[in-house]
Amino acid sequence: MSSLSSSKVKDITLAAFGRKEIELAEAEMPGLMGIRKEYSAKKPLQGARITGSLHMTVQTAVLIETLKDLGASLRWCSCNIFSTQDHAAAAIAANQSAAVFAWKGETLEEYWWCTEQALNWGDGEGPDLIVDDGGDMTLLIHEGVKAEKMFAVDPKQLPDPSRATNEEEKVLLMLLRKSVQEDPTKYQRIAKRLDKERQIYKDNNVYKLPTALDEKVAALHLPALRASLNRLTQAQADYINVSPQGPFKRPDYRY
Repeated sequence: MSSLSSSKVKDITLAAFGRKEIELAEAEMPGLMGIRKEYSAKKPLQGARITGSLHMTVQTAVLIETLKDLGASLRWCSCNIFSTQDHAAAAIAANQSAAVFAWKGETLEEYWWCTEQALNWGDGEGPDLIVDDGGDMTLLIHEGVKAEKMFAVDPKQLPDPSRATNEEEKVLLMLLRKSVQEDPTKYQRIAKRLDKERQIYKDNNVYKLPTALDEKVAALHLPALRASLNRLTQAQADYINVSPQGPFKRPDYRY
């Protein structure tokens, strides 16, 4: 196992191999590369903290380095104990594109430790945004907040691993028990920072990607196909009742 000052991966010597595969993946991901070309100079994510729980593969590495190019700081773990490509994790760690805590074949204890480390930004607070595939990171935050609030009411109320109904729940309760004893407000601080970004949404509503953004993503892929779109004339736009600038589908349109 290789440990850097801010990462833990299987074998850091795999970084060169990982970098070659990331470069190959970049050629197959024109949308993300188009975002880099268009927005990297503007740094729209400058100062943003992003924590990811998503398969640590070469494709995810392209996403990570795109977010970094846009100005974000990142910490990352995998959302599955077997899905990490160790050469990809090594390349990201070696390049300091993100702090990475991931390797193929993690135990349950290691998996939840990696998830916790990805949330730990070292100053008592967490990220501004999480990318969470599967919901384990979200679960950890919610269960952490619940455990801390129970402990605040009654210090004897600690997560009890003996009440677990399966091995993974036992591991999670052990982690939360230790966390509450060491820092009884950690997950509440993490949740509070995340909640600042959540205020733009209303509870119990379902939100979909705005049509304009959906069309932007599609347009970013056109150059790789050697294709382009002609702009509608005003007469053409009026005929189908859209703006020449887009979006080109009604808000209620479903693909």
